[in-house]
Amino acid sequence: MARESKAARRERALKVAEQMSIRYPDAECALRHSDPFTLTIAVLLSAQTTDAAVNKVTPELFRRWGTPEAMAGASPADVEEVIRTIGFYRVKAKNCIAAAQMICARHGGSVPQTMEELTALPGVGRKTANIVLNNAFGIVEGIAVDTHVFRIAHMLRFTSADTPEKVERDLLALYPPHMWGPINHQWVLFGRELCVARRPRCGQCALSSESLCPSARTVPE
Repeated sequence: MARESKAARRERALKVAEQMSIRYPDAECALRHSDPFTLTIAVLLSAQTTDAAVNKVTPELFRRWGTPEAMAGASPADVEEVIRTIGFYRVKAKNCIAAAQMICARHGGSVPQTMEELTALPGVGRKTANIVLNNAFGIVEGIAVDTHVFRIAHMLRFTSADTPEKVERDLLALYPPHMWGPINHQWVLFGRELCVARRPRCGQCALSSESLCPSARTVPE
């Protein structure tokens, strides 16, 4: 493929977004939650594990400690027991409690609504903060780059960056701010359904048929 100009890449990115919106017009967060706090905890737990695995443990977790005040007073051992089926459960249990304690101590029991304050919470990185701001408060400051978004951005050759932060920077440069919101949820669904890591289904993908994915021709069916 010839070297792509910035203008051509931006035009292709907009066409990708159009196709994603056609296929996933109602994409939303797959993590079960009822408010900003339960969403924050659910996203924190989802690091390096699946949303399905998190959704199996959060009903009991939130039944017992569904508010910052309740979680702040929880025993690490008790939280560990509830979430032990997900990866890194000991560290995550510690972070859940510490984040709840900080929310109570510094923010009056309410999840903060700024990137700086959210990323100061234990276990909360920029990806988590982006998802919480977007889904809980309707604030879009960036694009949440999880493993799906990271991989698909490379498949589409929208970036060659080696960290989620740098990938996000490249995507933000491609898309206008009003388009940032749905990208994470749409690309997650796309990554699960078609652009599967081990065996992408390029033959079933509109991005391939519309010549929008430079990797499509090199990926075996």
